[in-house]
Amino acid sequence: MKNKSLFLVIPILAPILLLLIWLIMAHRIGNQVILPQIGQVAAIIFHPTLDLLSMGSLIANVLISLVRVIMGYALAALIAIPLGVIMGYSQLTYKFFNGFLNIFRPIPPLAWVPLVIAWFGIASLATLVGAETGKTFIYLNNIKFSMLFIIFIGAFYPILTSTIHGVRNVNVTLIDSARVLGASERQIFQKILIPAAMPSIITGMRIGLGIAWMCLVSAEMLPGSLSGVGYLITHAFTLASTDIVIAGMISIGFVGALMDIIFRHIEQKKFSWCRQVNK
Repeated sequence: MKNKSLFLVIPILAPILLLLIWLIMAHRIGNQVILPQIGQVAAIIFHPTLDLLSMGSLIANVLISLVRVIMGYALAALIAIPLGVIMGYSQLTYKFFNGFLNIFRPIPPLAWVPLVIAWFGIASLATLVGAETGKTFIYLNNIKFSMLFIIFIGAFYPILTSTIHGVRNVNVTLIDSARVLGASERQIFQKILIPAAMPSIITGMRIGLGIAWMCLVSAEMLPGSLSGVGYLITHAFTLASTDIVIAGMISIGFVGALMDIIFRHIEQKKFSWCRQVNK
């Protein structure tokens, strides 16, 4: 019983220690621009619908950022997973694409910013559909192609690499046995390759989502951005509103951690058999 209680208490010790250090340091520094009081930041976090510096509420900016991340991430997954499956299964396709893709793999997403600005400028989904006024324009104009591209690049390679790894590590005996029993290539893909590689694919998607969320702040610092938690943080910094900066950072961490928990839950519920097999 004591061990169980200790197990529940341990995870909250580090946050409590951090809050105590923050409380002491904020009191000693006595400068809210350098380090605001916990209460100032808590007031923003626990009242997420309040308007901040005429830039909208914290929750509204987080939701806009979340939409951008989901769109860029979904595009990356839709391209990386099929491509990774084909590259992992076909040696010829792997050789054709691998060298080319490896040229761009080491390039940080931020290094694409000047080129992305030249390519897309401030074009958005509103530009694509021809919306110029009204609520439709306001919503769609928040989804800039430049932002989606940066998020896409951040998520693409982790998903692709994990998918290739998962497919290439499928037991060859299973594939050969299926062929001997008369299975078609389509059946092999559906019944053997995809299910066996799925744990690795899910891991790649989890890593890719984390990187996409980190790239978001950089994407929201691009020209034309007037919303999102990244923009909120940048603009608040120029106005020396450090409490808003920290609140924005905490919200990024909270949403990122929540998404990671969802993926871990999927792994534990759907792919627990992998741990049994590996044992």
